[in-house]
Amino acid sequence: MEGDKPALNEKIINTAMFLFPGIAAFIVSVYNACDYESLLRNTIVAFIISAVILFMIKDAENRGSEGFLFDNYSKKYRFIIAFFIMTVISCVLSFVPALFWPYMSFFVILSLLSNAEIGLVSGIFFTMLSVMLGESVSYSSFCMFVLAGVIAVAFFRDLKEDTAIIYPLFISLLAQSVLIVAFEVLFQNRTLSLKLLMLPIINLLLNLIIMLVFLNMFGVYILRKSNDMYMEINDTEYPLLISLKEKDKNEYYRAIHTGYLSERVSKELSLNDRAAKTCAYYHKIGKLEGKKNWEEVSHYYTDNNFPPDAIRLLREYINPGKNEIKSKETLTVYMCELVVTAIMYAVKKDKEAKIDYDKVIDNIFDRAENEEKLLGYDITYWEYAKIRKILKKEKLYYDFLR
Repeated sequence: MEGDKPALNEKIINTAMFLFPGIAAFIVSVYNACDYESLLRNTIVAFIISAVILFMIKDAENRGSEGFLFDNYSKKYRFIIAFFIMTVISCVLSFVPALFWPYMSFFVILSLLSNAEIGLVSGIFFTMLSVMLGESVSYSSFCMFVLAGVIAVAFFRDLKEDTAIIYPLFISLLAQSVLIVAFEVLFQNRTLSLKLLMLPIINLLLNLIIMLVFLNMFGVYILRKSNDMYMEINDTEYPLLISLKEKDKNEYYRAIHTGYLSERVSKELSLNDRAAKTCAYYHKIGKLEGKKNWEEVSHYYTDNNFPPDAIRLLREYINPGKNEIKSKETLTVYMCELVVTAIMYAVKKDKEAKIDYDKVIDNIFDRAENEEKLLGYDITYWEYAKIRKILKKEKLYYDFLR
């Protein structure tokens, strides 16, 4: 019975998400004394769009963590809460002049709490709801806010911890101001004055304040939290790694050395070095239970709250999809592991042997090319040659493998 509770809770939440917008639209329409046709239209549209959003969420869930931005796959409650709050806000905004609507920032919030597609559809839905329920709101306002939202989402969809938000924020607000002038100010038969520009200025200030507050909270509680998680799991004394050490010391040290080299190479190539190091450390954690398939080992990563980028690389490394283009980070880990394995094997045979590291690395890379092991990787010849060059520079480190 306890196992049925999560499924039951999910059904209750999905039902509430489907019904709430339609009921809210119906209540506001009745309050506004809308005619029968408008009341029916508003309610039906609310039900249809909420159903579409639920379908998109389910579709994203089926793709796993890759279907969502950041760690939203395991923290879907953020979007669910935002969905209910936005439903209420969209109804309230229908009583407010359209130039006060800060929908540009709402588009970004909804996207960052789910993914770009769900955020766009949700933003369009809530904007449409405010327009339909508003008594004197033109559909040109709808077009204006949707265009501004699309532009903002495009600039913020790749938000990272080290992203300078000034540039995307400036472009988004500039686009919003231009669209307000094009859709609203130019069509007012009044002399241009500060009073005429007051509402557009207030709109920009509202969007700016909401964006700054949200992005600051987002950075502290989501982006930086991911960085803290990397620091924790990439510690050689992390319990999961210690368990691997107790199970198989050779595999543990192979992972540690591969992680070091993967991090060095990834940094030189400006790749995601933290995720590459995590992939190198944990891609064989299935040895704890004698498991190899992704379905059998993925629980280690979700149970320990691995960052989404790390989980994506681990899945790609352990069980790449058919005809899937694999990342540079995955190739980096693969080549580093081959080098570490070859040197550890040579040392195990003869600890006093003099190893020509350049020759070992050249043989590994030449064999990978001849056996077409590189097919399917998103890598250029220059980057591939760079990996080989960087690994050859680590001769002093290879002596520690003895």
